[in-house]
Amino acid sequence: MRAPKRQRPLARTIKRPKPEERLEELAELAKRTQYVGSAEHKSYPSFAGPPRLRADASRCDPSLTDMDEITEWLREGFSLGNIGELFEGEFPRYVWVKRGNIVYEGRLVNREQGHYKGYPLAPNEFPEGLLT
Repeated sequence: MRAPKRQRPLARTIKRPKPEERLEELAELAKRTQYVGSAEHKSYPSFAGPPRLRADASRCDPSLTDMDEITEWLREGFSLGNIGELFEGEFPRYVWVKRGNIVYEGRLVNREQGHYKGYPLAPNEFPEGLLT
């Protein structure tokens, strides 16, 4: 017997909550999230540690050095409802925010503490329906 096809949503699918659903919960989650970064996207020493840039990873802009500012970007993505369908624990696996012409994807790296890393996406990777 053949296994049924997996019914997993696409990773870059935005699931915007209905107005009466989860908005207060998202606002509370947003307060508990934090950007921690990842050395895998850095070609320079940073608050994320010594650089360990992977060959297949997008490079972070070296001018992005303020962890608190990037955390606010992450929280803005939550407040706009730019979250993915997939959840790990109580946090969405993905959150997106746009700055200028660049869309950044936040990826959950610690589901208990709500810690995220982030990286820029290529234009062909932008999720549909992104609010700015």
